[in-house]
Amino acid sequence: MKGGNYYRLRGRHLSLTLITVLFTTILLWACEKNNFVTTLLSGQDQFTWPSSESLVDAADNFSNSLTPKGHTEDKSSESSSVEDTRISVEKNVEIQSTNVTTSHVPQWTESDGDKTFSTKKKVCNYAKGSWVADNQRPFYSGSGCQQWLSGMWACRLTQRTDFSYEGYRWQPKDCEFPEFERSAFLRRMQDKTIAFIGDSLGRQQFQSLMCMATGGEVSPEVEDIGREYDLVKHRGSIRPDGWVYRFPKTNTTILYYWSSTLADLVPINITDPTTDVAMHLNRPPAFMRKNLHRFDVLVLNTGHHWNRGKFRGNRWVMYVNGKPIEDEGLVDLANAKNFTVFSVTRWLDSQLSSHPQLKVFFRTISPRHFLNGDWNSGGSCDNTTPLTGGSEVVQDKSSDEVVEGAVRGTRVKLLDITALSELRDEGHISRYSVKATQGVNDCLHWCLPGIPDTWNELLAAQV
Repeated sequence: MKGGNYYRLRGRHLSLTLITVLFTTILLWACEKNNFVTTLLSGQDQFTWPSSESLVDAADNFSNSLTPKGHTEDKSSESSSVEDTRISVEKNVEIQSTNVTTSHVPQWTESDGDKTFSTKKKVCNYAKGSWVADNQRPFYSGSGCQQWLSGMWACRLTQRTDFSYEGYRWQPKDCEFPEFERSAFLRRMQDKTIAFIGDSLGRQQFQSLMCMATGGEVSPEVEDIGREYDLVKHRGSIRPDGWVYRFPKTNTTILYYWSSTLADLVPINITDPTTDVAMHLNRPPAFMRKNLHRFDVLVLNTGHHWNRGKFRGNRWVMYVNGKPIEDEGLVDLANAKNFTVFSVTRWLDSQLSSHPQLKVFFRTISPRHFLNGDWNSGGSCDNTTPLTGGSEVVQDKSSDEVVEGAVRGTRVKLLDITALSELRDEGHISRYSVKATQGVNDCLHWCLPGIPDTWNELLAAQV
């Protein structure tokens, strides 16, 4: 009996062993016939990224268009070589000529009946899209944000009674466009400095961002650090050359510096208060050159001060290469402006390798909406009905061909706001300024809150 039990137990062990071997064999055979094993691969191995050759091909479509001696008609272009472009790609130098942003969106794709994780290249043109009604706007109160917002631009403090222009947001076509949230924005900009350099419309964008970042609320904790940049009101000046504020919780700095032409301005005789001022077209402002290393995001703009009235009033005399202009083509202010835009853009592009933390945006020109005259000749913009000229931008190219051409082939990005702002003629100050002058309309500057808030949304989406 004992022997029989022994052999029966031994037989059971052999059976269990054979069953285990058989099950293991079947399992291994099944794994070889499907892609179960591939799920054990790392996520990085399963992503498909564009090759450097494809990036080179894309870069070759760009050209370094220069405007020699300021002539807009006589453009020369020099294509960068494939080898130079390949080297720049291998060094992770991003060449971006417009506000078109490339993002890689993970998607499921099917291959041989099995689903694998890959990426699909998505091109986003933030300037192409439409205005849509949004009852969650505006981001801040025009009557409440008095700490940062100039009274002359706060239309809630004027006689205007229609504020329907505040209730719209811009929706880019086929783009993910995250809602601006001030706390998240400040966290993302932690230990960073955002600088606006340009004319009064650049100042509007700066004030808009200050109101957006604070929610228009009184914020005594925000520090005025103008002295760190020598942006203080000097004797005899109406106002300082700019303003700088720091949010201590995230160490985020937002700065504005007035430079309406982006050319370096130097008094010819510093001891004479009535002296002419040398306007160096091919030399960026000294403030920008001095402080560039302190910036993480730089936004430039220019355009509306390039007229004879401004030049006469400011006693500006155009210089190139340290001496008065000799090229007759630059006498035309449009050519001079184009020359300066190209010059400052190329200079900044040459500096980016030394400032890898810096992202530079050149904002396109803000449209004017004067009808039947100009600001001093009876021009007006009386429309208060939103989107009477349409709600959609369908064009791929910018309406500001000069700035678009200047950034092409550089690492300076285009912040394209012209066409989308063109649709919003009802959003200007119009005749409702605080110190209204009979017969004078402001169809250049915008009510705040208003259209410049959208410019900052576009900026936030791209930084």
